[in-house]
Amino acid sequence: MNGISPQLQNQIAQYQQTQQQLQAVTTQRVQMESQRRESERTSEELAKATGDVYRSVGSLLIKVEDREQLKAEIEESLETLGIRIRGLEKQEKSLRERYESLQETINKAVGQPGAE
Repeated sequence: MNGISPQLQNQIAQYQQTQQQLQAVTTQRVQMESQRRESERTSEELAKATGDVYRSVGSLLIKVEDREQLKAEIEESLETLGIRIRGLEKQEKSLRERYESLQETINKAVGQPGAE
């Protein structure tokens, strides 16, 4: 980075850090969405089930005695996941805007408008 101003070096470092944060937040959001889909499928299957229902606890399957409690736990989990996903989406949007702003600033500084 010889010949580059300290300000531009700082912006490049911020750009790289923002890119890493954006990737991490996106990965977390995708994982949470996967968990939510799995919980939704679990809820659907629980509603269809007519016989005994078992819950996985570690490496054991335990018979569920109170289906309504299990249903309430799944619904609460879905609600929590929804809240966390919305928070991650907001964070992702903010990071993406910062990332694009820094990218534009750096490109202008090195004379490559609109270049990646």
